[in-house]
Amino acid sequence: MFKQSFLFDTLDLTTEMPTAATKAVAGGQLKLIRRGVLEVTPSEVNEATKSIVISAGVHGNETTPLELVDAIVNDILAGTFEIKERCLFILAYPKAINNKTRFLDENLNRLFYKEVAGESVEVDIAKELMADVSAFFAPTPESQRWHLDLHCAIRKSEHFTFAVSPHTLTKTRSRELFSFIDKAQLDAVLLSQGKTNTFSCFSANTHNAQALTVELGQVSPLGENDLSLVDGFNLALRALLCGQLDTIEATSKSIIYGVCQTLTRTQEDFDFTFDAKVKNFTRFYKGDELGHDGETTLTVKQEYEAVVFPNKDVALGSRAALMVTEVNACFNDDYLEFSLPNS
Repeated sequence: MFKQSFLFDTLDLTTEMPTAATKAVAGGQLKLIRRGVLEVTPSEVNEATKSIVISAGVHGNETTPLELVDAIVNDILAGTFEIKERCLFILAYPKAINNKTRFLDENLNRLFYKEVAGESVEVDIAKELMADVSAFFAPTPESQRWHLDLHCAIRKSEHFTFAVSPHTLTKTRSRELFSFIDKAQLDAVLLSQGKTNTFSCFSANTHNAQALTVELGQVSPLGENDLSLVDGFNLALRALLCGQLDTIEATSKSIIYGVCQTLTRTQEDFDFTFDAKVKNFTRFYKGDELGHDGETTLTVKQEYEAVVFPNKDVALGSRAALMVTEVNACFNDDYLEFSLPNS
């Protein structure tokens, strides 16, 4: 089906990559919808079959997920791995991957919303990917829709792997999803409390999918990743795809964080007091000064707050950092509920 592999054929922009289909050795079918978008259907599909989107390469320099996806597709083609769930594998942004950059014109992972407009490479990609995901989910019960959008963090982190659970007004934080998080040995999960325009948020809000943005270590060049560092995630992901997640034991519980503050840059005179290279999830304590936004001093309000995704150079009106803290969480009717410590 591929001259080299799903990944490296996708990245070879000098050759066409027309729609194609082939039967999997172990059963089922692979269908290349277009460059970078591959649908894999198991030999048997029923109402209990999950439809799972696995996306990677939304940021071109985040390469560990690309290698994980390519290895899974290679094994499906070789007949050494048989999936039991419908899967849509996406390698989102070949031009940026080849360019070894996060993006070319603007951040693709801020453009996944129905009304997206403008003229850029990324806007066109976002529109195509939203259409692909919508078509894939269309024949599937909402309860069986999943989307794992795989990334790597730009900066170092106190948690080597972690996930971000997008905010929705519906029940998209199931007990099964959080069981997967624990079994995948993700160190932490951050519960977003405001709608964003990320890829996983699109699937959660538009299609009621169980969705996560998953951060797998730190950015490295393609071919230089130590995949053994994410063995736990890889094993759980493969178990999920072949319907055997119950065979994986969780060796620990992921720490669950909630957002207690969103630091937004509203003034040109904006800065943090901490070092620009501070690790994600670095803790600060009540009363600590975090920086300033014009004449407004930014301080810690909870007993402690950890900083995630800080960027003092964002555009005016944009998020400059999230401040998070561990939450009180429990399951009610198989869906997660939580509250901040002082609420």
